[in-house]
Amino acid sequence: MAFVAAAVSVISCNDDYLERYPLSDLSPENYFTNESELATFCNRFYSDNLGDIVSSITSPVDQGDDIATTTVPVEYTGLRYAPGSGGGWSWSALRSINFFLEYSSNCDDAIAKRTYDAVARFWRGYFYFEKMKRFGEVPWYDRVIEQDDTELLMKARDSRDLVYSNIIADLDYAIEYAPETKDACTVSRWTAMLLKTRVCLFEGTYRKYRGMQGWEDMLEDCAETADEMMRTSGYSLYDDSERPYADMFLMNTPCEEFILAKTFNNSLSVNHYLNLHIQGPSQTHPSMTRALFLSYLCDDGSRYTEKDGYETEDFYQSTQNRDPRLAQSIRTQGYTYPGSGEVLMPVFSDTETGYQISKYVTAATTVNGDNCLPYMRYAEVLLNFAEAKAELGTITQNDADRSVNLLRARVKMPSLNIADAISDPDPFLAEQYPNVTGAYKGAILEVRRERRVELFLEGFRYYDIVRWKEGQLFTRKCQGAYIEVPAEYDLDGNGTTDVVFYSGNKPTVEGAVEYIDAGRFTLSEGTKGEIIANPDINRTWNEDKDYLYPIPLEDLRLNPNLVQNPYWETE
Repeated sequence: MAFVAAAVSVISCNDDYLERYPLSDLSPENYFTNESELATFCNRFYSDNLGDIVSSITSPVDQGDDIATTTVPVEYTGLRYAPGSGGGWSWSALRSINFFLEYSSNCDDAIAKRTYDAVARFWRGYFYFEKMKRFGEVPWYDRVIEQDDTELLMKARDSRDLVYSNIIADLDYAIEYAPETKDACTVSRWTAMLLKTRVCLFEGTYRKYRGMQGWEDMLEDCAETADEMMRTSGYSLYDDSERPYADMFLMNTPCEEFILAKTFNNSLSVNHYLNLHIQGPSQTHPSMTRALFLSYLCDDGSRYTEKDGYETEDFYQSTQNRDPRLAQSIRTQGYTYPGSGEVLMPVFSDTETGYQISKYVTAATTVNGDNCLPYMRYAEVLLNFAEAKAELGTITQNDADRSVNLLRARVKMPSLNIADAISDPDPFLAEQYPNVTGAYKGAILEVRRERRVELFLEGFRYYDIVRWKEGQLFTRKCQGAYIEVPAEYDLDGNGTTDVVFYSGNKPTVEGAVEYIDAGRFTLSEGTKGEIIANPDINRTWNEDKDYLYPIPLEDLRLNPNLVQNPYWETE
């Protein structure tokens, strides 16, 4: 059966859920009568539900403590408040999905109806997962609300158990009936399976680290679903170049690893501004933080943070002999734009930490980027599997070899030895994640390291920290490279000075490319130390309330049966 491909585009969705669907656009009683009409309507679900991927990649909220920018989000400053309206409490995308499911029965083609119902139910599961992550308990609606339906309009929030079980029911339906196509621009059985592992892992760990019941079953469901996908999907990791980790994010078409992605086409003027947002001098300078930088292992598998003198190594020294994914994520020795022979050093004046991001970057500050950007890729399936098994305390060496060690092998890193990890937990990681305890602590920490490194700048970090209940990480100052002032630095080890940090009068140094006044950065020890991003902004996190967002005040007034999340104002 033909499956109509849907272009994944991004639009803004701010319509109120209670606004009637514009029936003037179509007559529902006479529409949805064939496969083509079902497919055409379903196409809108992509743009309705998938956010602006470029904004997410450079978002200091989504990336959590992995990046620093010129500003600190209100989420980390204690200045967040309950908005009057908006704030993510929008239901228009759900109305479209339920509208479709209500009228798809008009189609006499039972297979087509079942297929596109599966697509719609995938998107309903996706929609509610995003709501549950953000707000916790929310009202569950599985049909269109009419203006005179007071009972539904005044509905209270449903339990977290009910919302979760309904999400899983929708995804299970999609897994059974969605197409098995491997087109990265369409929803398939495989996107539903990946999303199910994501939902189960999130909720399982969210509950585990809060002492809530049911987490074991959820993590087992995650591991079983991921295992099935690993055995039957036919997906694999991209490994067809010398720098496969970097290169798969630079392609114009989805590679075999991408399960759901957004594509662009310059000839059709469908492009993105990611090159500009990541490295533009006038932008927010998203830069890797030192906490993440230090998490990358050495290329022999040893821990960089156990190397003598690592604390004061300069940029060149600290980037040598590291996990290759580091040099494929930030500018280091020998970096060039794809297809260019010009070697480029980090531009310290265009970063907040000295670690200038290169992942996704295809050229200079051009605005017409057209490389494909993933929403879902197979690496996440492997990581979800490994994490679920580690959290359950059942991970074996074979499990690691089937998952995280495939990711390490791709970049020619030594394998993770589970027995060694369990017997010798990394103190550097343990200090970051004090909530991790028990016999499998070391294995959990190593899987978290792998997840953080592999999925850098893909929008996972904020909610990873939320589900692990490690919000204290958001209170830490974001730091960067170790430097001294005044000093001259050779960033690529070729014997010539690349950047000069000076105080007072600007010197003249032969060969220097960049001069940085000492006032540009604040250092942890005055005239030396780690760069401190946003030194004048206090970072804070309220463990009692900040893991959930507040419901807008106007919605609380419209529906008195809604209850605000704990410790947020109600008026």
